[in-house]
Amino acid sequence: MNVVSFFPQAHSQKVYTMLNKEIIRSALKAVKYPGFSRDIVSFGLVQNISVEDGRVSLRINVTTGDHSIAPKIKESTETVLQGVDGVNSVAIEVAVTQPKSSTPGTASGGQQTQMDGVKFVVAVASGKGGVGKSTVAVNLACALEKVLTERGKHDGVGILDCDIYGPSVPLMIGVGERPEIVDEKIIPPQSYGVKVMSMGLLVDDNAPVVWRGPMINNAINQFSQHVAWAPLEILVVDLPPGTGDAQLSLVQTFPVDGALIVTTPQAAAVNVARRGAKMFDKVNVPILGVCENMSFLDQGDGRKVHIFGEGGGKWTADQLETQLLAQIPIDSEIREGGDRGIPITVSYPESDPAKAFTKLAAKILEELESEK
Repeated sequence: MNVVSFFPQAHSQKVYTMLNKEIIRSALKAVKYPGFSRDIVSFGLVQNISVEDGRVSLRINVTTGDHSIAPKIKESTETVLQGVDGVNSVAIEVAVTQPKSSTPGTASGGQQTQMDGVKFVVAVASGKGGVGKSTVAVNLACALEKVLTERGKHDGVGILDCDIYGPSVPLMIGVGERPEIVDEKIIPPQSYGVKVMSMGLLVDDNAPVVWRGPMINNAINQFSQHVAWAPLEILVVDLPPGTGDAQLSLVQTFPVDGALIVTTPQAAAVNVARRGAKMFDKVNVPILGVCENMSFLDQGDGRKVHIFGEGGGKWTADQLETQLLAQIPIDSEIREGGDRGIPITVSYPESDPAKAFTKLAAKILEELESEK
């Protein structure tokens, strides 16, 4: 609401804006969660805003195990609000909840949601695009299904495609039908024993997805809570590149038991992968290890040609103080399998790339089970 006050001086007027909650909420969008580009408002951390005669009070709910986060948020919030016209005093309460698993906060203001019937959640992430992250995620999911079946565990595997803007998992795993809804739950279609959910199954092929942060957060919440995943031994989550809204929405929506970082050997990829992986450190998600994709070309006579360089995956793992879990070779069958919707772990399970994915799956299960 704008109130215009006219002064007696000729041609002089000044516009005053009445201070209210929406002005305060809008100003707080300038307060970023420490270490991220996303603000505390879009995270849903700001509660109980009160404005009265220039006095502003509010509560910020944070779920974190990092003791430095709360004072940083409080200081930044005070600085921002003291710069708002009409604010005379600021009272900020920062309520800190210790995480059961790993989140900087939640969309519901501090309450992290468990996924009923899902034992493990693993995020597959990369700092940049073009490293074959979705290819790794799809083949990993199929390899996990194979390993678990061989061990007599039949709760199964699911894959959640969180690449809202460029979903490719349905194509790579051979799913095209739209999911059904039964008793207000989305029934994920299955392929090769893997339950699949993706934005690509809900929108037309040629329809662009033009969404902003809150809508992405809502979509991921829907995928986690309104899809009939259970029973599930492990859910593989294919994240988009970088450290944007989807990544942060994921780790704030439900517990993530670990992250697999995918990179290629060259410096341009490993440097970005290392920076991107730091996001998981800040939200207390364990990094299970690094997968070096497109590691080498096997000449068939024992010789390996390192087309994209050598040693990048190991260097990334060392920098992150974790382990290099797999080196996946360059193989045309991997690409062709993705194009046909038949992952190489399914079409050629005895091939060297498929065996590498299977070993990766076994190592990840070992890491997850050792943490429980």
